[in-house]
Order: sequence, then C-alpha cells, then structure tokens
Amino acid sequence: MTVPENLCLLRLSALGDVTHLLPIIHTLRRHWPQTRLTWVIGKLEARLVGDLPGVEFIVFDKRGGWRGYRDLHRQLAGRRFDQALLMQVALRANLASLAIRAPLRIGFDRARAKDGHRLFINRRIAPHPGQHVVDGFFGFLEAAGLSAQEWCWDLPIPEEARAFAAAQLPADRPALLLSPCSSHPQRNWRAEHYARVADHAARQHGLRVVLCGGPTDLERGMGDAIAAAMRSEPPLDLIGKDTLKRFLALLERASVLISPDSGPAHMATCTGTPVIGLYAASNPARSGPYNSLDWCVDRYDAAARQFLGRPAAELPWGRKLEFPGVMDLIEPEAVIERLDALMAWKAAQGAR
Repeated sequence: MTVPENLCLLRLSALGDVTHLLPIIHTLRRHWPQTRLTWVIGKLEARLVGDLPGVEFIVFDKRGGWRGYRDLHRQLAGRRFDQALLMQVALRANLASLAIRAPLRIGFDRARAKDGHRLFINRRIAPHPGQHVVDGFFGFLEAAGLSAQEWCWDLPIPEEARAFAAAQLPADRPALLLSPCSSHPQRNWRAEHYARVADHAARQHGLRVVLCGGPTDLERGMGDAIAAAMRSEPPLDLIGKDTLKRFLALLERASVLISPDSGPAHMATCTGTPVIGLYAASNPARSGPYNSLDWCVDRYDAAARQFLGRPAAELPWGRKLEFPGVMDLIEPEAVIERLDALMAWKAAQGAR
C-alpha cells in the first residue's frame, strides 16, 4: 500500500482516550515521517496533547451544537486527505467526520461500531474480541498499511509546569497522588476508603499524600471529605490549583497514583508513573491504565455477578456497570495490599 501524503485522525475525546492515541502518533511519525498528520480533536483534549510536534490539530467544539459542526467544515474546507482514521463511534463523532474528505475512510469493525458508524466508513479494522482500547487503535494502522508499533506515550511538559511541580513536591520525600473523582459518579470510591489508604501510605511508607482534581463542586467536596476523614498528617491539597500540564509534571515526581477509571489514570502512563486503578464499574482489561494493569484492583467480574447475575465473560466487551454501590465491592484492604506490593517492588528496583 502506498504511504499516504496526508492523513487525518478523528478522536474527539476523552482525556484518557486521547492519551491512548499517543503510541499511534509516535508510530506514524517514526515510520511514515513524510506523512502530514492532522488530528480532529475536542477543545479540552487539545489542551493536553495539542503541543505534540509534527501534528496539526483541528479543534472541534463539542459543546457548540450545530455551530461546532459548521466551524469544523469551515476549517477543513478545500482540504483533502489520502486517508481518514475515524477512531470514535459516537454519533457526534460520526457527524463530525463528514467534514473530512478522504477516499479511504477507516473505521471500527462491526462488533465495536454503533450509532450508524458503518455509514461513515468504507474500510473496517480487523475484529479482535477482548482487546484493550490501545490495541484496538493499532488496528487502524494495520488497516492503513502500517504494521509497526512504537510503545511511546511521550508528551511535552512545559518548564513552567515542572517548576510548579518542583515547588509543590520537593525531592526530599516520595509522594502519593490521589485523584479520587471520575466524571462518572458511579465510578467513584468512598472518601473514607481513600482516607484509610492515605493514612496507611503516610504511616507505613512515609508518603506525602497529595489531593488532585479539578475545580468542580464534586471534586472539591470529595477532597474535603477525604481530608476530614484522615487521621495522619493533613494532605497537600492541590484540587483546582493545577492545569493538565502541571498535573503531568506532578505525576513525573510522584511515586504512585491512586484513581478510579478516569483521565488522570491514563495520563500517568505518559510519565511512567504506576497507577493503582480502582475498577468495578468498568473492565480494566479493556480500558485500564495500559502499563499498570497488574497494580489495579479489579472487581468487574464480581460486579457483573452481583448486579447482572452472570460472569463478566458473558457480557458484551466494554459493557459499563455503573450501578449505585458498585464501587463498594473494592475493599480498602485490597488497595492497601496493592500499595504495599508496589512499594516493595519499587524498593527492590531502587526507585522512589
């Protein structure tokens, strides 16, 4: 297959999924260096990855209604690409893809397609049941004619962000970052459970506990509840005080992150920071932090049996189990066990 002169990727959201695309971008840049890359992306997500070198970013305002689609058509007017990789199946993304003109439009296989995705593509990736999201994205490169794989998640981090992180987390003590909230409330753990794990981390391992998150009322309330329930030293509270890039810089300096299924859990992969992911509402084998799956606490199968009466193996791949109380299946003792094992492993490696 001829190497394309220009290629357009469409993946609008979310933060975790756009970090999953980083190995795809690095593979393209390494093995098809002459190909001009354009990425149609959401506004928030562009703030995280929009400074990647060698990529043109076209921002689509997902909250702009029909005006967002009109603006996207204007930005791409007169443009033509050799290939379009349509890497999102939601109706909003399918409609946005109409602005991309390309003779080859690659999309998901039948099992993963929905919302009329088949009507917007003319080539499918190969079906691979039970794949992680990242592995599924590599299927697009295979369909495009590129079989190489570069397992690189590198993202630029500005010096200003690193200076902020250094001021907050001096090198004299290792840090545990708690990013306790997902945008899906049913994926969130109890504040008192986080507090129990945080107290153990501080007392047993000497970790500086750091609360991270955005400025929403949900995140502010969760942070306050965790701090109030802790019995060790007060945590460092950075909720609402950082940016996406500053959070990456904090991750660079941290020993470990604890988080539910959320964007921060995947951002940690970009810095090589181990993640203890808390998974009951979603399946870590599909959407967990790619390089930290062994450190995750996985109660997805238990959730399937309790709430649906059947094992996870009988569910459609990617089925969410966002039921009230599902995260209560994760015991604080299980998270403490993973933290102890991780700290022992880091000590054996001579790492902080």
